[in-house]
Amino acid sequence: MKKSQLLLALLLPINSVFAQESPVKLEAHSFSKIKITDSFWKPKLEKVAKSALPASVYQTEVKTGRIRNFEKAGRKQGETHEGIYYDDSDVYKALEAIAYSLQNIPDEALEQKADEWIAKIASAQEPDGYINTFYSLTGLDKRWQDMEKHEDYCAGHLMEAGVAYYQATGKRQLLDVAIRMADHIDTQFRQANKPWVSGHEEIELALVKLYKVTGEERYLQLADWFLDQRGRGYGKGAIWDKPEWGPKYAQDAVPVKDQKEITGHAVRAMYLYTGAADVAAAKNDLGYMNAMKTVWEDVVYRNMYVTGGIGSSGSNEGFSVDYDLPNENAYSETCASVGMVFWNQRMNLLEGQSQYIDVLERSLYNAALDGLSLSGDRFFYGNPLASSGQHNRREWFGTACCPSNISRLVASVGDYIYAKNDSGIWVNLFIGNQTEFELSGTKVPVEMKTNYPWDGEVLIELNPANPTRFEVNLRIPGWITGEPVPGELYSFLDEKPTNFYLEVNGEKVQAPQKNGYLVLDREWKKGDKISYTLPMEVRELQSRPEVLANQGRVAIQRGPLVYCVEGADNGGMATDFVLASTPGFEVKDYQVLDEQVKAISFNVNGLNNQGQKTLTAIPYYTWANRGPNEMQVWIPVGQK
Repeated sequence: MKKSQLLLALLLPINSVFAQESPVKLEAHSFSKIKITDSFWKPKLEKVAKSALPASVYQTEVKTGRIRNFEKAGRKQGETHEGIYYDDSDVYKALEAIAYSLQNIPDEALEQKADEWIAKIASAQEPDGYINTFYSLTGLDKRWQDMEKHEDYCAGHLMEAGVAYYQATGKRQLLDVAIRMADHIDTQFRQANKPWVSGHEEIELALVKLYKVTGEERYLQLADWFLDQRGRGYGKGAIWDKPEWGPKYAQDAVPVKDQKEITGHAVRAMYLYTGAADVAAAKNDLGYMNAMKTVWEDVVYRNMYVTGGIGSSGSNEGFSVDYDLPNENAYSETCASVGMVFWNQRMNLLEGQSQYIDVLERSLYNAALDGLSLSGDRFFYGNPLASSGQHNRREWFGTACCPSNISRLVASVGDYIYAKNDSGIWVNLFIGNQTEFELSGTKVPVEMKTNYPWDGEVLIELNPANPTRFEVNLRIPGWITGEPVPGELYSFLDEKPTNFYLEVNGEKVQAPQKNGYLVLDREWKKGDKISYTLPMEVRELQSRPEVLANQGRVAIQRGPLVYCVEGADNGGMATDFVLASTPGFEVKDYQVLDEQVKAISFNVNGLNNQGQKTLTAIPYYTWANRGPNEMQVWIPVGQK
């Protein structure tokens, strides 16, 4: 949104903001209907299937007691609980990732392992539908007494896993366990009108997924009920009592519909706002819609890293004050970046505006993908934007949310390519795939081919069974148009918009633009081809002056990818230089371990009379795969 548009929106009555922007309500096109063929993403799906998920299975079954806890709860012999009270959630997230992976890469042994786990989970469920191994093994008399003990958080991940596994395999056992737990919670709280504030949000978005797959209205009502509990003084427990945290830490200081700024723990916030956007869409609730719009602007305009990461502070795993975005001490948790993908997708579905996909893409290709190693079996919890060599990827973590979270995101990347409604399809991400839509009663197979993000050629072929009129909406990425990126927190140094090229069946066409998309509205027939060329220019970005950490520095971006300088490519050093006045950026084929990438070489002036030399920058997501070494994203420019 431009300054003038933002000012106008702020001057309008709050309920007219959405009407002024002519929102288009959309729905996602499910991963279960998409076959990924992409040269960039397909190898990453394979690494999740062949490396990340086996690592998760090993850690879950052998190295930790996560599965043993379900076995013990099923035996009901008074055995002790192992690990942390929220460890059940990691099992559920791993199962969700397995579900997505089975859709992409069928694996009979992996599916059998998942079925084995699900049977153990089902055996641990209590007769009244309650399931949580910590309380089953330490005393059911203590359940539902501490809002911070993640009972509803674990339940939410159970629901997401149950829905995903059912969609991928058609098997209901885990879904039925989730339904029984949801019914238990509904009876315990909403129907009993018993206040409860989730200490770690997640159940809200999960209940909407359960509602969509079952059609049971009460799950949507329960999600809305959980949202409405916040900000009313009901929250009690350790996080509320800590003076340095308090209600803001759990987004509980004011009711959700009155929230205007981002606070507290970043992952909890992302899950909450994803759920609120889901409920807003399902119930057409303007209160939630406008609150989400306002909070989104606070996150993206004042509190987001150029990589799309959020949550700069390690002390609260979240937000501090506006524009506090340190680089080397950045927390920027992988799970928070995963949450940014979730939330921005839902905002796009609410409004049909491309700006949300711009942020989604930024987070996906940079801050989130950085959490997964190129080998697939090492992970980052935090994702700094500079390092003196102290950062290293790890096999696992005591709190192991990030490995399964990034695995489920990568495995389900098909969920984010398209959106749709009755009038047509929206192409949001440029990822090679094959899929099928049904529009106006006609089946429309669609195939996309591309080498994105390394080049900008995108070919889309449509094969409707019969000639059919519908819209194809092609996203115009914000990094093409020269618009501020985003909300002027970051901006390109070169202000000239760059052009894109569009052809249909070999003929250049002009298409109207709406909400950041090119709109091709025509009758489509079998074999029609859209050729969409996006320019992949090297761009320099600068921060607003309020971001003190980036004063006198620039970042390099090409397409959706943010770049960094790492010691491994530059004689072990990534500091002690300034960008030359004429950088002479050149794009070259390069390799980081087995990852074929486009690197960028450029000229710098060494400090202390070291003279000019040429450095190599690599995509940010590939750094720290060759051992600990120096790295920086924001490059000093010196005096010009």
